[in-house]
Amino acid sequence: MNDIILFDGICNFCNSSVQFILKRDYNQRYHFASLQSEAGKELLKKHGIPEDINSFVLIEGDCYYTKSSAALRICRNLKRPYQFLAIFRFVPAPIRDIFYQVIANNRYKWFGKQESCMLPTPETRKRFLDSK
Repeated sequence: MNDIILFDGICNFCNSSVQFILKRDYNQRYHFASLQSEAGKELLKKHGIPEDINSFVLIEGDCYYTKSSAALRICRNLKRPYQFLAIFRFVPAPIRDIFYQVIANNRYKWFGKQESCMLPTPETRKRFLDSK
């Protein structure tokens, strides 16, 4: 299976981030599930990730990454120029995560939230784990 990105399905910023990735993931490497979905909850449990996590989660095989580490690992697999953002992985994670956490803690206030998770388009539905 391809790598999986878990995201906050009611967060407008998170949904926009998923749309951004979908448009730039030309190899269709990533599949998606919202943290609120049954598939998302099962993956959190399987990998021992707390259900109340306040982060994007990237699952690659048996490993998972959160916060800025997840975002930068995703960037390295997107089309140029976004691959170059992965250079920030050389900045120590505690420093990178300060900026990540500021956005995560304010995402509903700054970007709003939806009452329900987004519905994928027919073209992208196959890349979402809960979509039939």
